[in-house]
Amino acid sequence: MRPLRGLLAFKLGAWVGMLSAAAFVRWAVPSRGDEESDELSLVAVLDGIELKSRAKAFRGGSMLAWFGGIALDLRDAELAPGARLSVQTLFGGIAVRTPPGWRVESGVRALAGGVDARTPAQDDPNAPVLALDGFALFGGIAVGAKAGPEVEGAEQSPAEPESSANE
Repeated sequence: MRPLRGLLAFKLGAWVGMLSAAAFVRWAVPSRGDEESDELSLVAVLDGIELKSRAKAFRGGSMLAWFGGIALDLRDAELAPGARLSVQTLFGGIAVRTPPGWRVESGVRALAGGVDARTPAQDDPNAPVLALDGFALFGGIAVGAKAGPEVEGAEQSPAEPESSANE
């Protein structure tokens, strides 16, 4: 019984220490940038951030999600040459939506997490390039564009009958 109590005390101490450190980082490292900013520094600790960028020459920046999440929409932004985005997540998630015409080059590594970085223009050598670096530790990072219609505004296909109140 004593070893079990010691293990539980250790685990509780580790979680309290991690959450205390996260709370300190949340206070000490503020987010910078808005919809018009060409460079972003987004920090989501024990919180979530949603941002739709309309930058005229997006150069990149950094994103940190620690027990939190970041959703960045770059579909209305114009990409500057040499754009680089540094992404880090620890027990959190980052989702970046890009226009279908961009190419994403990823150097992001994952440990007990996942990374998905693709666009329909992956094989187009003339497409603007967004370079990614960073890591996902017990978290996930998704960067890219969907080739099909938007899920939110998708039209119903003619093969699917409309449901009616008479049924």
